[in-house]
Amino acid sequence: MRVLEAAAPLAYQESYDNAGLQCGDPQMEIRGVLIALDCTPAVVDEAIRRGCNVVVAHHPLIFKPLQRLTGANEVEQTLLKAIKHDVALYAAHTNLDNVAHGVNRKLADKLGLVNPRILDPKPGLLAKLITYVPPAHTEAVLAALYAAGAGQIGQYSECSFRSEGTFTFTPGAGTNPFAGSPGQPHAGPEDRVEVLLPLHTQRAALAALRAAHPYEEVAYEVVKLENTHQDVGSGMVGELPEPLSPAEFRQRLRTALGVPVVKHTDFARPIKTVALCGGAGSFLIGKARATGADAYVTGDLKYHEYFGAEGQLMLCDVGHFESEQFTGEIFRNLLADNFGSTFAVLIAETLTNPVRYDF
Repeated sequence: MRVLEAAAPLAYQESYDNAGLQCGDPQMEIRGVLIALDCTPAVVDEAIRRGCNVVVAHHPLIFKPLQRLTGANEVEQTLLKAIKHDVALYAAHTNLDNVAHGVNRKLADKLGLVNPRILDPKPGLLAKLITYVPPAHTEAVLAALYAAGAGQIGQYSECSFRSEGTFTFTPGAGTNPFAGSPGQPHAGPEDRVEVLLPLHTQRAALAALRAAHPYEEVAYEVVKLENTHQDVGSGMVGELPEPLSPAEFRQRLRTALGVPVVKHTDFARPIKTVALCGGAGSFLIGKARATGADAYVTGDLKYHEYFGAEGQLMLCDVGHFESEQFTGEIFRNLLADNFGSTFAVLIAETLTNPVRYDF
């Protein structure tokens, strides 16, 4: 869970979502992990058959609150079967959608896009941490903050700003000051240190600050920022290496995604800039138009939503499952890289896509 949530923090899921551990004992020993897009009774059966006691899925099984657990529907049946056989269920859903290396990046890579970036970055996820450190301890404090997740700006790590100043204080009776004596005014050199901080890491960062700082009382400020987080948000946009005609681009979609059908709007101009969103992405049509994208690739578009193209781009519906079908590769790589010699990490053979096509 720590590995998965370091890659896709639960704080980045949408308010309506229910990512995380859905059932199971977080302290149990893992024998094997089965990865699937959806968790169904057949997927749990496969996990049992293949010796896996954890299922990691993209879509949460428990999405809406359960009022009872009687096996009255497939969600309840799946959950009962998992509990009876001690199979833990874990989901990483919109938190994995919303990170720059998540579901949409995987889809962009499959389509061969270059310079991929978040289509709709989220605001309000960052803070600035300001603290004051004696110069001889500045590097140690910064190292502790970096280790706690602070100081990351895009692909740049260990980012900070410091300025020199002078501190003044008078230690009270019974204190054990780093410099000076109780009851005596004191002044000395101090560095003002500033780092960018994801809000969800604030508690860990402050704990690291206090542990590394030499002062008995640590002065700090946390200022919430409205800046957008360029590595967290919905959808993705990038460019094709070379422009393609609309027909050539649709053929690329069919080939890269293995889809039999692409529902699309008419469009005559060459396709160069491509926006996309795995799953149901109609809410980003306007954002895709605003970026100047020539095509927007997603799933689950309704009839009236196709009018949202307004002749400015080609809307392409490849299907919900089809646009997220490679998500399992993200889970597999994360878990295999960290635990490959500890337990089996398997991709489910069960097809969970409920949609079929007749021609």
